[in-house]
Amino acid sequence: MKTEHMNQRRQWMAALARCEHHALSKYWQQFGLNPQYHFVREPEVGLAQVRARMGSTGNPFNMGDVTITRTVIQLDSGELGYSYITGRNKAHSEVAAVVDALMQTSLQMDLQERLINPLNAELVEKEQSRAKQVSASKVDFFTMVRGEDE
Repeated sequence: MKTEHMNQRRQWMAALARCEHHALSKYWQQFGLNPQYHFVREPEVGLAQVRARMGSTGNPFNMGDVTITRTVIQLDSGELGYSYITGRNKAHSEVAAVVDALMQTSLQMDLQERLINPLNAELVEKEQSRAKQVSASKVDFFTMVRGEDE
């Protein structure tokens, strides 16, 4: 049961971190919630080392740094909410942390249906659009066998 909850939390935190700030704000405002909370760790900007692999199969190497913003809040009811997002948007990080905390309350099902699922749908649509753009510009290289090579 605990592993299932951790997987669910991983999924909603990924959606909150990867979504566009304006999309998160739109769905959050539609909820009209005003939860009482305080900062355990105010939004702060830092760097994280990014590792990569050539062709997703090669040896890992340090590619560079990425800016991240992290926030930790605690609802007055005691639940802790965390967020780590790429970029410097402190407002995005704060709302994501609040939603993470609220997802641990009785509001979870409603938030999942009206906020997390629409965010995931937008992310899928964005990824599909990007894939179409990439495939439209794909170049296939091939080698022709010429008679004199034999």
